[in-house]
Amino acid sequence: MLPETSLPLLRKRDVIMELEQQLRYRAWAEIDMSALAHNVRTVQTILPPQTQYMAVVKANAYGHGDEAICHKLWELGVRWFAVSNLEEALTVRQLCPYSEIFILGYTPPEFAPELARNNIIQGVVSQGYAQQLQRFAQQPVRCHIKLDTGMGRVGFPGKSPEACTDALMQLFELERLSIEGIYTHFAVADSPDAEDIAYTQMQEDRIIRVYDLLAQRGHKLRHLHFMNSAATVTRPNPRATLARVGIIMYGLYPNYPVEIPVEIQPVMSLRSVVSHVKTVEAGDCISYGRTYTAKETRTIATVTIGYADGYSRLLSNQASALVHGTACPIVGRVCMDQLMLDVTEVPETVRSGDVVTLFGSDGGQTITADQLAAMIGTIGYEIVCGITKRIPRMVLE
Repeated sequence: MLPETSLPLLRKRDVIMELEQQLRYRAWAEIDMSALAHNVRTVQTILPPQTQYMAVVKANAYGHGDEAICHKLWELGVRWFAVSNLEEALTVRQLCPYSEIFILGYTPPEFAPELARNNIIQGVVSQGYAQQLQRFAQQPVRCHIKLDTGMGRVGFPGKSPEACTDALMQLFELERLSIEGIYTHFAVADSPDAEDIAYTQMQEDRIIRVYDLLAQRGHKLRHLHFMNSAATVTRPNPRATLARVGIIMYGLYPNYPVEIPVEIQPVMSLRSVVSHVKTVEAGDCISYGRTYTAKETRTIATVTIGYADGYSRLLSNQASALVHGTACPIVGRVCMDQLMLDVTEVPETVRSGDVVTLFGSDGGQTITADQLAAMIGTIGYEIVCGITKRIPRMVLE
C-alpha cells in the first residue's frame, strides 16, 4: 500500500468554500488529480505496446508537488520516473520505493556509490564522465548513455553512427558500469515546420542506427529512448522502449499554440483572494512607476499575490485574472506580494475575500499558463515551474 500523502486532500466541490470560510491562505495552487489521470491514460492509449511510460517529475514535478504527483502516478501504473539530479532521485525513491528512477542530469562522480546503493540509473554523457564514475564506484552503477544527435547540449557525438558506436564500445570495458540503454533528446520535435520534422527524423535515425550497430557488435541493450512529450503524441515509434512524458502530463502544450492530436487537461490552477476594494477617479495612478492612470472612475481590487509567489512582473498591464467568472485586467505593476485588478465590469459586487483565478477556470471562463506565457515571450513550463514554495499546493481528488 502506498504511504498517504501529507498534502491536504480536499474534494473539488468543497475546496473553494473551505478557503472562503477560513481564509487560511492568501494564495494557493490547486493540483487536479483527475486531470493528471486523464492525461496519463490518454498518452498510455497511444503508446506502442512495447513502449513504457516514463514520467518526468523533475523540478518538483514541474512545480506541481512531487509527493502527490508521484503517488498518483504509481497508483496509475507508472513505474518509470525521470529526474534532474540525485537529490530528486532520492526523493522519488522514498515516495515510490520500487520504481525505476533515471537521472537525466549530472551527478558528481564521487556519489557513484549512492547511485548504486539506491538502484538509480545515471545518464552518462562522455567518456571522461564514464571513467570518473568507474573510478568512484564500489559496485556496478546502472547507466544509460546519452548521444548528442543534434541537440548540441551534452552527449557522445552522434553525427556519424559508426564513429559513435566505436566510441561507445570502449564503455563496455568499464566493469563497474552496467550499461542498459542509450538515449537522445530531440531539439524541434514540437515544431510542425517541414525542415524541423526532417531534422527530428534525422536525430531518430541516428540513434536507432547506433543502437542496431551496438547489437551487431554483441551489445543488444535493454533500452532505447528518444521520444519527449511532443514526439510521444505526434510520432510514437515502436522501436522506443521508453517514452519520456513531461509537459503534456501536466496539461500544457509542448509548443503553444501549436495543437497536439490528443486532448489534455491542465493540472494546476493558481488562485488568490481580494484583500481590498476601492474606487479611483480619472487621473489617479496605480502601483509603482505610475504605469497605469485611470481615464475615468474605476473599481480597483487588490489581490494577495505577486512576483515573489511566481506570478511574473512582466504580466503587469497585460494579463487578466478571473473574478466571479469575469476577466479583469491587471492595472499597474505587479508588486512583490500584491497586484491590482480593474473589477469595474464584474456584474456582482466584489468584496474582500472573493476568490481570484490567475490561471485556471471560473464560471465557464479559462485562462491557461500557456496563454500567460505567450504574453511575455516564454513557455508554459516556466510559468508553472516558477510558482514558488510559499504557495501551498492543494491536492484535489
